[in-house]
Amino acid sequence: MAEELQSLSDNRALEMAAYIQSQFVRRPGVQVSPDTPLVSSGLIDSFALIEIFMKLEHVTGRKIPASKVQAKDMDTVQLMLATAERIGKPRQ
Repeated sequence: MAEELQSLSDNRALEMAAYIQSQFVRRPGVQVSPDTPLVSSGLIDSFALIEIFMKLEHVTGRKIPASKVQAKDMDTVQLMLATAERIGKPRQ
């Protein structure tokens, strides 16, 4: 069971990283991984965060209260997923 949960988490992380790479990163030679700093490195801006936030809700199946999310919670894909698990509520 723990391996299945880890695999699901890994798949979500890879899906989010690929989405961010294809939609928002325009720097040649930069590869986004689940632990790549995104906000603090300037790879993405606040406008991109809105779309990424919506994708995060879709990928995780959770409704995340935007008022409780800070930029630091969105700095890496791993932090995004952890935030979704911590404060998000399952969609019905």
